[in-house]
Order: sequence, then structure tokens, then C-alpha cells
Amino acid sequence: MEIRINGENKKVAGPLTVAELLQELAVDPDTVIVERNLDILNRENHEAQPLEDGDTLEIIQMVSGG
Repeated sequence: MEIRINGENKKVAGPLTVAELLQELAVDPDTVIVERNLDILNRENHEAQPLEDGDTLEIIQMVSGG
């Protein structure tokens, strides 16, 4: 399956959920916001959100500061 992550095409083994993709990418789900096909995903639904061939994802890292 081919998806686009932060502007780069990437081939991943499917089927895959958003949570599984974040784990594969070694990304802490508590520190990011995921946008899939222009929709911001609720973090609680990452486990149940399947990815589909051709999806476009933006994974946005939250940064704290002051």
C-alpha cells in the first residue's frame, strides 16, 4: 500500500491502522496530531482508524515552550 506522509510517498505493508503506523515510525502518539486526508483525527480513534491506499497524512509534532 502506498500513502503520503508529510509530503513524501511511502510504501507500507497493509492493512494498517493509524496507531500501528505511528508505532512503526517510532512516533509517540501522545506528542502528535494526525491529519488524514485533510481531517484531523481524534487520538482516541487511532487504534480503529484503518489506512487506505492513497491516503495523505500529516503528522504534526507538538512542541511546548514558553
